Amino acid sequence: MEQYKRLLDFNKTWAAEQLGLDESYFTDLAKDQKPDFLWIGCADSRVPAEDLTGSRPGEMFVHRNVANLVVHTDMNMLSVLQYAVEVLKVKHILVVGHYQCGGVRAAMTNNDFGLINKWLCNIKDVYDKHETELEAITEQGKRFDRLVELNVVEQVKNLSKTDIVQKAWKNNQPLHLHGWVYGMHDGILKPIIDMPPGTEVTGIYKYQFD
Repeated sequence: MEQYKRLLDFNKTWAAEQLGLDESYFTDLAKDQKPDFLWIGCADSRVPAEDLTGSRPGEMFVHRNVANLVVHTDMNMLSVLQYAVEVLKVKHILVVGHYQCGGVRAAMTNNDFGLINKWLCNIKDVYDKHETELEAITEQGKRFDRLVELNVVEQVKNLSKTDIVQKAWKNNQPLHLHGWVYGMHDGILKPIIDMPPGTEVTGIYKYQFD
């Protein structure tokens, strides 16, 4: 059997099972979506958002890219963010990295990977910002793990620097930012950083709204 046909066969079985449990399942699902969560995660095939969190269809809005980055020039991510915050009114944004991330590992080297060099440069910037801490970690594996964590921290901070998030907070929208790291070896999500609704953004990154 062709590999893709396995996916189609499973889909038919799954759809039938859902209807067996609830005959109005797809009718109700087609009406609307009201997720409480936006998941910004890595595109790695081993980190499926819904499976890790026990979320059902309609409960989580998902955006994934290489190494779970929040880049201020990425119109794809920004469009997802704006829609999730301003239209869907999600209550939580989860930036979820994972240990053993190939993108982070690649960014730690001086190797040329072609086009993706431009994307990985965002992670190199994280390394450069925290170079003193990272270079003090002599064991390469532990340094790798720490960069994964610091990358999540910086991406959550990048979220807080957007006018989208700051406007939501100014309007008293209960928007909570979270940074987690998934353990590939134990399956556990580890909280790394937390920014509750109304977190104060200071300095040059703070927007003044009319």
